[in-house]
Amino acid sequence: MLQIAIELAIHDPLYEDLATKFFEHTLWIAGAMDRIGDNQDELWDEEDGFFYDVLQLPDGSATRIKVRSMVGLLPLMAVTVFPEGVFQKLPRFSERAKMFLTRYPELVDNTQLPDVPGFKGRLMLSVVNEDKLRRILSKMLDESEFFSDYGIRALSRYHQDHPYSFNHAGQEYKVQYVPGDSNTGMFGGNSNWRGPIWMPVNLLLIRALTLFYGYYGDTFTIECPTGSGNQMNLFEVVQELERRLSNLFLKDESGNRPVYGAAEKFQNDPHWKDLILFYEYFHGDSGMGIGASHQTGWTGCIAQIIRSSGFLTKEHIQNTIAVSDLATYH
Repeated sequence: MLQIAIELAIHDPLYEDLATKFFEHTLWIAGAMDRIGDNQDELWDEEDGFFYDVLQLPDGSATRIKVRSMVGLLPLMAVTVFPEGVFQKLPRFSERAKMFLTRYPELVDNTQLPDVPGFKGRLMLSVVNEDKLRRILSKMLDESEFFSDYGIRALSRYHQDHPYSFNHAGQEYKVQYVPGDSNTGMFGGNSNWRGPIWMPVNLLLIRALTLFYGYYGDTFTIECPTGSGNQMNLFEVVQELERRLSNLFLKDESGNRPVYGAAEKFQNDPHWKDLILFYEYFHGDSGMGIGASHQTGWTGCIAQIIRSSGFLTKEHIQNTIAVSDLATYH
């Protein structure tokens, strides 16, 4: 919303007030998620280097629910990049933003403010700074955690052998990695966010990483996969993630498509084998399609991912497109 307001304000100063509002909201939310010190009612866990859900108890106390899930990756998506000189065109917004930062300096200690020029003088506002970005990515790109052969899992595979257990009022609550169909009848037997791969959140992560690359360029590299010793810049990480997501639908070395699992008719029948179904979500380990088989509303995103991977190069990002337009490509 901030990015939209900024772009509108460049053409109509009336939108500077909206831009100011969204800028302040971003920092209020970021400040609540991560404050100075070790506060159990904030989402960031400094020891683990990850964001967790927080449970507020009836007595007013709070505790982190240390489940490594998509919750910890969502803050990566709160990022926008601006071209050099954009704020010089918005004097009222710039003045009010400076006043806000002067009044509430505690809100910005752990965020990336748009005051440090990056590649080609670009500026970035992000809920996570470079240190947090590295720590979160080290888990996201770990194949024993989130990084499946077919995309980013909704829940870390770490919880397969280390289920999270929480006891309250004599009742035990447990979260365990379930990569496919649910192992209980809860929620209609739907495992949903317990481990499968979801296309829309993967798309949003691709967009975020592309924006981060637009700011950092080739200067920021990360081990991918974690533990492999292979260093990649963030555009190369995007390419690797796009490749893995595409592998859901492409034939493997045995001639089978992971999306169809052991469904013989869909794998080999000449009338069915090339009619690709867009499943609701996908098995976190095998890539097999699960749930509804007609979710073009979000799994159809794979068409745009494949399309952009075919023409969007790092030189394109660096030299020929405005970073603010990257959402058009992803």
